[in-house]
Amino acid sequence: MRRLIAVLLCGLLLPLGGCGRAEPEPAEVVSTVFPVYDFARELTGKAGRLLVPPGSEIHSYDPTPSDIMAIQNCRLFLYVGGESEAWVDRVLEGIDPEKTSVVRLMDFVTPLTEEITEGMTVFEREEAPDEHIWTSPVNAGKMTAAIADALCTALPQTADAVRERETAYLSKLNELDQAIRQTVESGKRRLLVFGDRFPIRYFTEEYGLSYRAAFPGCTAESEPSARTVAYLIDLVRAEDIPVVLIPELSAGRVADAICDSTGAAKRRFHSVANVSLDEWEAGESYLSLMSENLSVLKEALS
Repeated sequence: MRRLIAVLLCGLLLPLGGCGRAEPEPAEVVSTVFPVYDFARELTGKAGRLLVPPGSEIHSYDPTPSDIMAIQNCRLFLYVGGESEAWVDRVLEGIDPEKTSVVRLMDFVTPLTEEITEGMTVFEREEAPDEHIWTSPVNAGKMTAAIADALCTALPQTADAVRERETAYLSKLNELDQAIRQTVESGKRRLLVFGDRFPIRYFTEEYGLSYRAAFPGCTAESEPSARTVAYLIDLVRAEDIPVVLIPELSAGRVADAICDSTGAAKRRFHSVANVSLDEWEAGESYLSLMSENLSVLKEALS
């Protein structure tokens, strides 16, 4: 709370000279996290503003004064609405609804509560919806459609181009969805093992997959109990699991321990919550990263 109050105070001072940083040109569309930013980019054909910087952890992000000013000055503000974005409610108190349209994308999908599966290390925390809604390409399509509707309302001069891009992008998401379904159908197993957080529950729910993991998806912890590690090692051995998965930005230490004990391969399954600096500079997108996941999935289900 102290951090947010300081941010808001600094934001009030920006018109009088700022906090030592030059303010960039106002963006018409501002998004909190990468997948939302990428969907909007696909629909508009140009970059908006992404608040959570590449390479950063979305669960620990705090808005800067510049970020708050960007939200206040944009035409359309897009956010997911999960636990990590609780700060948005306070910021929205200063938004002029006549100037800025706001879309909470969790309102357009069916939220799932974080699930605790056998063997997980769980630290005391309040039950909350899993915020990684975009990991299901079906949900990604719903989010894209909602963003397209909002763009056509907030920026009506772009409506024809947005609708054309929406049709093309939804077709690509459908192709991805069908490819995943075919991969799952032809796989030998239905179980995925994550040696880390588990951020893809919407993905596994959509495609009828089960999973075991060291932690739930939004935990801030990085060290599982010895009991959890032993459980996952025994499971990988008993089920002859070929691949132990980690999400992006993971150091992979837990997965390494499991793989060293079992001979399984370690592979990254990208939740697309954020991208690394290298991925950002390379122009990676939701579709490109999910296509890489498809190859990993084939190996994991073999």
